[in-house]
Amino acid sequence: MDGEPSKRIVSLVDGGLGNSSYLVDLGDGRALAVDPSLDLRDLRIAAERRGLTVAFAADTHLHADFLSGAVQLAALDGAKLLASAAGGREFKHQRLADGDEVDLGGMTLRALATPGHTGEHLSFELLDGPARLGVFTGGSLIVGGAARTDLAGADQTEQLSRLQYRSLRRLASLPEATMVWPTHGAGSFCSAPGGGKRTTTIGQEKRTNPLLQAPDEDAFVEQLLAGLGSFPPYFLHLPEANRRGPSLLADPLRVPALPADQFTAAVAAGAVVVDVRPIGDFAAGHIPGSISIALRAQFASWLGWLLEPATPYLVVRNRDQNLDDLAWQAVKIGFGIPRGELAGGMAGWSGETALTPLLQPAQVADGRVLDVRQDSEYHSGHVPGAEHLELGALPGRAGDLEPGPLVVMCGHGERAMTGASLLQRAGHREVRVLDGGPDDLAAASGQALV
Repeated sequence: MDGEPSKRIVSLVDGGLGNSSYLVDLGDGRALAVDPSLDLRDLRIAAERRGLTVAFAADTHLHADFLSGAVQLAALDGAKLLASAAGGREFKHQRLADGDEVDLGGMTLRALATPGHTGEHLSFELLDGPARLGVFTGGSLIVGGAARTDLAGADQTEQLSRLQYRSLRRLASLPEATMVWPTHGAGSFCSAPGGGKRTTTIGQEKRTNPLLQAPDEDAFVEQLLAGLGSFPPYFLHLPEANRRGPSLLADPLRVPALPADQFTAAVAAGAVVVDVRPIGDFAAGHIPGSISIALRAQFASWLGWLLEPATPYLVVRNRDQNLDDLAWQAVKIGFGIPRGELAGGMAGWSGETALTPLLQPAQVADGRVLDVRQDSEYHSGHVPGAEHLELGALPGRAGDLEPGPLVVMCGHGERAMTGASLLQRAGHREVRVLDGGPDDLAAASGQALV
């Protein structure tokens, strides 16, 4: 293989989902894609810049947090699909088992059975002749941890956790210099560790990964499960969708612009309004009953957490916000595109509007504060006396909260505004949002976080 491996392997990071996919330059104008998402835009840009055609697409496992783009690559690019024989996939692919090797034309991909994150999970060693360049570990060994094992149901969690223990130790037996290219990373609800590193080495993980320091299997299982937080409900449906094979999609995705009367009629017929504008714009005026989910990298996760996949929805956006990006974020997690957007944005709306006051930290007086961050964030430091309810739990529990004045907060303000919009939909009227996070509020009030 000519050149350093790092120059031939392009990491494509989806910061919103916390995942990485990989494009491997095979040196002859062809490429291998590993764990590609259905949103192939960045992969295609990377391939075109290097003059590459994707000839192979490998999935390490049946993904729960995004739809695979492998079927799309096979149909549109003629890529050969590589995946576990144990996955029961219903589309044409090369079925691989432990030890199987695939000739990539000068390089070789070797399958290693590493069940745990899923029962059919494979890791892939990348070999150049006898030289081992690295290993794509998917949701097995990741930077500082291992991916969750509780997505197949409570009855399988312990067994999968014990398999994960053995898989990590199998991977840890590789030479210490071996590069490790995981799929899941910081920000993924499939994993617990934080930190910004996306790749690592076997040696680094042996020295620093807490799960590899566990003295025995029982301790490993206890430690792994203790670190798992909540996850979006669509995680329970996507593995089956990936097993069947996602439908082929056109690019660009078309979202119709609806005049106000058609938009109102769609709402009356049951469509939910998702307002993707920045939180300051939503605060200053929005359609009553709409849900604020600001269009940013994390949009897909919260759309999938707060709406059912079959729920028809409409969007309100500003003109400078990318509608194509919004649509691709939705479809990559198994949601349909919006039924339409409000033509002209809020300027095209002539009906009633609602306000959600956005407060600076110094404007928050004594009173009730609701922290909607994840459990791990809350327990790492929160404002004294703050109530806590994860944002993902709010749709089912908003009616349980006592009425009255309430300031909603998160880390910066986006999730808090989403939470406030859900509370307003549930009938809460005296809801405000903190523009900032716990550190800002603590500094303004002279309190220390607890």
